[in-house]
Amino acid sequence: MLDSPMQRGQQWLKTLLQLTGVPAEIQGNLATALLQESDASEPDNYWLTIDETNLTPKEIQVLIGPNGSVLDAMQYLANSVLNLNQPQEGQASYTIELNGYRVKRQAEIKAMAEAAADEVRSTGQEVEIKSLSSAERRQVHTFLKDLGDLETFSRGKEPHRHLVVRPADLGEVGS
Repeated sequence: MLDSPMQRGQQWLKTLLQLTGVPAEIQGNLATALLQESDASEPDNYWLTIDETNLTPKEIQVLIGPNGSVLDAMQYLANSVLNLNQPQEGQASYTIELNGYRVKRQAEIKAMAEAAADEVRSTGQEVEIKSLSSAERRQVHTFLKDLGDLETFSRGKEPHRHLVVRPADLGEVGS
């Protein structure tokens, strides 16, 4: 267990931060999936939390970036680099957290998803949610995937890709 995905993630992120001149400790936690019926192929999700104890407010702000863009970039790199040349069963998903940003943002995204679902149900019209990163769009898909009366998909090309929530086509439910 010397080279577990969590340990590799922690070491990789610690090294990345050291290379940027911001040494910090990294805590790792395995986020257990609440729904495990059909999601057996989902990779383990490791939360790598940057310890902000010895960071200045400016360093925290820079590492999070505008709208979480720096955290998103580090997370994208972590998921790309740490899964490179790993067999399918060795793949893992990494979430990088700092100063509670991801937890707060996740609550905001869930509220957006619920508001969009309510609007679609009341109007019968599709609702487009803009300004979400690809990881955030995946979160909305996940939040709403079990609602049989709604469907979600992404439209457009980066950086103008948007998530759409609309009434499910009853003829295609279950496909």
